Amino acid sequence: MTSVLVIDDHPIVLQGCRRLLEDAGIEKVLEASSVLAGYRLFRRERPDVVIVDLALQGNGLGGIQLVRRLRTHNARLPILVFSMHGDPVIASRALEAGADGYVLKDTSSGALLEAFERVRRGQPYISPDLATQVAMLSARKDTPLAAITQRELQTLALLAEGRDYGQIAEELGVSYKTVANTCSQLKVKLGAASLPELVRRAIQYVTTAPTTAGRAGRVL
Repeated sequence: MTSVLVIDDHPIVLQGCRRLLEDAGIEKVLEASSVLAGYRLFRRERPDVVIVDLALQGNGLGGIQLVRRLRTHNARLPILVFSMHGDPVIASRALEAGADGYVLKDTSSGALLEAFERVRRGQPYISPDLATQVAMLSARKDTPLAAITQRELQTLALLAEGRDYGQIAEELGVSYKTVANTCSQLKVKLGAASLPELVRRAIQYVTTAPTTAGRAGRVL
């Protein structure tokens, strides 16, 4: 019996994935709506495949850290990222963390199933509109996010969500001073003269249109 764990904080996405997978013959579909719940369910149930979003309940891009953690526990676990983030740098970071596949949330049901089946068989998959961009990243010099670290990327994502330094520090488990220093480094790397400008850059580079019924409905 094949079991799949879907980790996403949007009920419509969870419902759509469950319906799609069950229609495709998957016997057991597990659901979690946060990083912690997903990790605990993974440890308890040991699913055959994990499908995970990157932006989970105010954790910025905490899904990347979750992918890395899952990978440390099971080097052969098929992991598919199902995300609204279409920036090739973010996709590349997810793959580097240990994801086997990366598919965008505005994809069709057929494409999501294809990605799932490929990853389940141990084959890599990335959305066609991202594949070339990811492959060319190493040769690109003009990608704003290319020079930032994983911690800086997560900090940027939390800034884009409207978090202040104190909230970011609590979320990441670091000091207020560490967050302030990280943001100072981000200002330099992204050419932002002030914090409000850095927040605008964060929104520009990291966020996309919200995952609402209109977007998530493609998998229903």
